[in-house]
Amino acid sequence: MIIEMKVPSPGESISEVEIATWLVQDGDYVEKDQAIAEVDSDKATLELPAEESGTITLKAEEGDEVAVGQVVALIDTDGKPSGDSAPKEEKSEESKPAEEEKAPAKSEEPAKETYASGTASPAARKILDENDLSFSNIKGTGKDGRITKEDAEKAVAAMGSPGNGSRSVEKRRLSSLRRKLADRLVSVKNETAMLTTFNEADMKPIFDIRKEYKEEFKEKHGVSLGFMSFFTKAVVLALQEFPEVNSMIDGKEQLVYDYCDISVAVSGPKGLMVPVVRNAENMDFRGIEAEIGRLASRVRDGVITVDEMTGGTFTISNGGVFGSMLSTPILNPPQSAILGMHNIIERPVAIDGQVVIRPMMYLALSYDHRVIDGRESVGFLKTIKEALENPVEKLMGGEKNVRKSLGL
Repeated sequence: MIIEMKVPSPGESISEVEIATWLVQDGDYVEKDQAIAEVDSDKATLELPAEESGTITLKAEEGDEVAVGQVVALIDTDGKPSGDSAPKEEKSEESKPAEEEKAPAKSEEPAKETYASGTASPAARKILDENDLSFSNIKGTGKDGRITKEDAEKAVAAMGSPGNGSRSVEKRRLSSLRRKLADRLVSVKNETAMLTTFNEADMKPIFDIRKEYKEEFKEKHGVSLGFMSFFTKAVVLALQEFPEVNSMIDGKEQLVYDYCDISVAVSGPKGLMVPVVRNAENMDFRGIEAEIGRLASRVRDGVITVDEMTGGTFTISNGGVFGSMLSTPILNPPQSAILGMHNIIERPVAIDGQVVIRPMMYLALSYDHRVIDGRESVGFLKTIKEALENPVEKLMGGEKNVRKSLGL
């Protein structure tokens, strides 16, 4: 029986995906629920599992854009895995010598190069054939040494390199995820009145808390006491004080949320993903650190779902982990504001008339001026600054509640 493998819907409002990578080859035997392909949507990379066991026939190439519901492969459930065919009748010892005599001797001449199954992907094979290139000198970077489309494109580009140095140009097709992200970022710049305001925070009080409690915190809860729980707590405090920042435009109306679903930018193998910490206003330090760690692991493992990245009301982007000193973050639509955190650098600052060295961090708040005025944006950022510089009072309820707030 022939089973049609159709592209499932990866989420609401997504109508097409891109075949990023075939994980099997044409004619392979696949097991039920085995991942046969990775597909890119405009929000995430997802795996496509086989619906039944059998021999697969591919109906699309890597890089093809296919509609949700389109047939991309056929599975013949009557197909058998190699080596599973019925055993042949045992031949008598007397007949073996005669057969061996009839068998032709193996040729000493090397066989002509052909594209054996598993050597090159369909897209790579097409590129190599069009440019009359042999695959024998191309090192595949795909699974089991398979030559990918990118490997073939690099080989073609290298053909024109001069002898005195490489001048090749690598041409890459943008993934569906990257193209959609590019479109969204451009639309944000064109369709919103985006403005950025800045401040800075002395991070020494948080450094002191982490130094004193981080070992005990990790031993008790199994997660590290990082900076993100303090950032998230400070953002929740500021959102509750300035609810206009926790809103977005919906046509001619403004939606103001009484809950804080915080989107957290996380770098993964497919680029920047923004999973959501739901109801952060109800979480303690341990809960925030555990949830961010869980979501970050799912991003890095490539198993984050569209639902886990949808519906945030405000975004935190920590460019400091990459060494960024200062930036103007772009809004994460349809949200109205995003907070950019940066690297912490020891700098001389004036405190009580004295010049001292403190770990300082720049803060940047980009916001949609259509719904957020200067008073709200500046006040919001100032509230975050005050919370980070006085976390014991602002985020932990006073000195006597520090251990309680950390669950110790």
